Amino acid sequence: NTRGSIVDLLIQIPNGLLELARNPDPEILFAAGIGVMSLLVMIFYAKIRNAYFQLVPAPMWILILTIVLSYIYTFANTPYPLGDQFLIALPDNIISSWRGPDFSAWKQKEFFLAVIAITLIASIESLLSIKAIDKLDPMSRRSNVNKDLKALGLATVVSGILGGLNVVTVIARSSVNVNNGATNRSSNFFHALFLILFILLFQSQLKRIPLAALAAILVYTGYKLATPQTFKRIAQVGWEQLVIFMATLLTTLFTNLITGIGFGILVTFILHVFLNRNLGLFLNHLRKPNILLYQEADVGNYYVSVKHFCSFLNFYKLKNKLDVIPENEDVVLDFSMCQFVDHTVLEGLGNYMGTFQKKGGNVDIIGLDILETGSLHPFAIRKTLPLSSLKPIERYFTKRQEGLKAASEDFGWTYIPERSFKKDYLNFVFFHTREIRYTYNQLVSEDQECRVLDLEFSEGEFIAKEVVKASAMHMELEAPLPSFTLDREGLLQWLYGVAGFHDIDIPKHPDFNRRFYLLGDNPDAIREVFTDELVLFLESNPYYHIESNGKAILVLKKERLLGVQEIKRMIYFGLQLKRILHSKSGQNS
Repeated sequence: NTRGSIVDLLIQIPNGLLELARNPDPEILFAAGIGVMSLLVMIFYAKIRNAYFQLVPAPMWILILTIVLSYIYTFANTPYPLGDQFLIALPDNIISSWRGPDFSAWKQKEFFLAVIAITLIASIESLLSIKAIDKLDPMSRRSNVNKDLKALGLATVVSGILGGLNVVTVIARSSVNVNNGATNRSSNFFHALFLILFILLFQSQLKRIPLAALAAILVYTGYKLATPQTFKRIAQVGWEQLVIFMATLLTTLFTNLITGIGFGILVTFILHVFLNRNLGLFLNHLRKPNILLYQEADVGNYYVSVKHFCSFLNFYKLKNKLDVIPENEDVVLDFSMCQFVDHTVLEGLGNYMGTFQKKGGNVDIIGLDILETGSLHPFAIRKTLPLSSLKPIERYFTKRQEGLKAASEDFGWTYIPERSFKKDYLNFVFFHTREIRYTYNQLVSEDQECRVLDLEFSEGEFIAKEVVKASAMHMELEAPLPSFTLDREGLLQWLYGVAGFHDIDIPKHPDFNRRFYLLGDNPDAIREVFTDELVLFLESNPYYHIESNGKAILVLKKERLLGVQEIKRMIYFGLQLKRILHSKSGQNS
């Protein structure tokens, strides 16, 4: 009985086995034996580590063995135990058996359900295969997914007109091509050409293949997609991912694929709303632009800022921005203004990071460490709401936090990820019009005199209030220095002018005076600090905002969080700056 849902068919399996045990049919038993043998080949194929044996894929070995078995019966003049109903059926003349398309059922609901189902299956399978192929490509190329899907759609139209099935990207074929040294599209062309030749030249052999062998291949493939390890792996990402997976799976089994996918999407959205306790977060910002991309002029990095939320609903916006960036460039991806990031986005970004790394570029993700998560998995969802029971913060480190911890160990410093509300030591002019909320991700030197930290502060009030997250370096001074502020020319003139500072020129350094804006209330003392060595050091390094309050130095690169490599560069810069300032103060003493 082939009618009913998948669950109905599964329920009939025990009854079928019981009926076979009561009334054994030699033909069915032989087919079952071939199915079991085929399953064993699929299971133990990977365990046979022989280079020549592995050249032929497991399904091909099954076809070879079953065809050879049928010829053994032929050569022994013994009737083959399987009838035609258990074997592949092919027309004697393929060309004469061609049938054109029939659209007589286009008004029926079943027609459209079949079209949608085939489209979804073909598209999803092709997307997964394209994603896997990009990982296998030794030349680290990235597929044009839109172009590939258009080509598959056109090929499916042509195939349907000729009476064929839909065309999809198959990972098994492509992986075999890659493993055998294929590097371009000609491998797929010749693969298809040889397949046509096999069908035309070896029809009699193909008719000897039992359906049970093909069924075993499909059963094993289906099992690989839903092994216990698969459930465990999904649960490790987060309980919500297991709920989504089970809801989609069970709905598909009890109904059909289209309903299963639709229900899975609905469950995903409901879970995201439940986790955030905020439906408005998604409804109010879904159609609004939330991605900002620009190239930073001073260092050439591409900076991408994401606001509000980033999930499967709007990930395409971020992908469109990332796709225009050359893969050999450095990218800083900032989620500090994002309240929610889901598993789909993080997994996709993991693929981007791998692709950029292979091409000599780098994607540095910042801002995720201020979002909470309930899983150790790097692709677990991140959200602003605190969880009910968080384990030690070290268990939930982001990749950036792992990098910061490693960097602190390289310098012999201590890494403190927890938030701190102690901020009195940050008494600088820069923060006079900004309210510091807290600091976190601190890298503290052994003598406690230097520290790099992430901090969150606000600018303005009420409707004009903006929350900013940035990375800064704080260094205590061994000897007092005059208060001063150094920044790029013209950037903060008005702000510090209001505070009572005036632009100070350093004699014999016109280029420095042109490029930098130096402010302070004691010009003569400040000029003594800015020696030729210090001026040359500042001119030969990237711009930093540098400020002295007399007791400590503040170094700030940008009003955003910095990546791990940027943090390291700032530490090197700050330590060199501190050495020069201390040598000057030592001379004065």
